Amino acid sequence: MTSKTSSARAIVGAALGLLAAGTLAAAAPASSNSVSNGNDGKTLTLEVHFSPFELVPSNASPDPNSPFKLGDLLIFHDLLFVSGKQVGDEAGFCVIVDPDQGLANCNSTIRLAGGTITTQFLNAPPPLKTLAITGGSGKYRKAAGDGTLLENPDQTGVETLHLVGD
Repeated sequence: MTSKTSSARAIVGAALGLLAAGTLAAAAPASSNSVSNGNDGKTLTLEVHFSPFELVPSNASPDPNSPFKLGDLLIFHDLLFVSGKQVGDEAGFCVIVDPDQGLANCNSTIRLAGGTITTQFLNAPPPLKTLAITGGSGKYRKAAGDGTLLENPDQTGVETLHLVGD
């Protein structure tokens, strides 16, 4: 197998894993998905139900060994749950920045009761993503911190956000 073929598979895995075919493996047991207050902020643990992503191709020259090209845009809209009840949604996009390594720069907005939380991360093949919390609105207007997105193989996952400054 060539390195280009391996890279193409990694890209497909990364895109599908994050946005459609994969999900987060539970960072905490499903029964403990909740909001908790810590000494330095809040931790939000959300169950994610991934939706199929939409590919918007770039005008870059196609590579026959890769399903994606530099600059391709992947758009997603996922549903968020706590203890089986929908509490919000998450929408965003990823731009392919290195098809050979399966890397994409991603931005998302999480919409919850009382406001939104924005994140940014570098997407690589599944299952674990590290997120930077870049801001928010409403009751999350001072949000900062970090988090993780852990993908399960069944189009579900767990997103854990550690908020400070909220």
